[in-house]
Amino acid sequence: MARKIVAGNWKMNKLADEAQDLFNDVLKGADKLNCEIVICPPALYLQGFNNISKTDVNVGAQNVSAYVKGAYTGEFSAEMLRSLSIPYCIVGHSERRSLFGETDSEINEKIKNLLFNHISPIFCCGETLDQREIGIEKDVVKDQIIKALEGLKSSQIGSIVIAYEPVWAIGTGVTASTEQAQEMHAYIRKVLLEKYGEIAFEIPLLYGGSCKPSNARELFACKDIDGGLIGGASLEAASFLSIANSFS
Repeated sequence: MARKIVAGNWKMNKLADEAQDLFNDVLKGADKLNCEIVICPPALYLQGFNNISKTDVNVGAQNVSAYVKGAYTGEFSAEMLRSLSIPYCIVGHSERRSLFGETDSEINEKIKNLLFNHISPIFCCGETLDQREIGIEKDVVKDQIIKALEGLKSSQIGSIVIAYEPVWAIGTGVTASTEQAQEMHAYIRKVLLEKYGEIAFEIPLLYGGSCKPSNARELFACKDIDGGLIGGASLEAASFLSIANSFS
């Protein structure tokens, strides 16, 4: 059975004092949750947050370089994250793909580098509205998964977390129906099962499309949804903790 995870992706939000206050509030409210918490703040705050994190509240990066080291101004490597004992890193978020031109081959390199450095990738996949409307959403997601995990062994797959993010539901206030979300998560599980075997049942599958306190309990009750990758609702401790409490 896959472990339950609720991850907060703060994106490029919160100044230093605001970020520290929010993280402290999450720490205070995270006792007795029935899931693991991962907070992914802007990279500037990673070391400070990781130094005060606690059991079941982990810190993750929002991105990492596809390169190992060298003259890549502004980048940071998976090895650097490991040197700070960062346990998680988001990879392949739709905003990285659409705004920064991140390719499937780059995502694959990032995942390999993270796994080599014993960091769990939170790999994002999902379709656009146009792709869903013409009925190719499953083909798109399968292609993203196959390309992102290319060259990996079954023994490595258990360290990966997959977040399904319907791109048409990110930051729009629109949420996939419970049936749509479960259908895609079940399909992702099927793709993993066919390629990697029984380990597929141990891979956490997170929903990443406008999950909020009002719909989290219904979503998390679905058979193949093991948690959420939370965007806007993670920027307030009360709403984020309410979502995490949906496993209670």
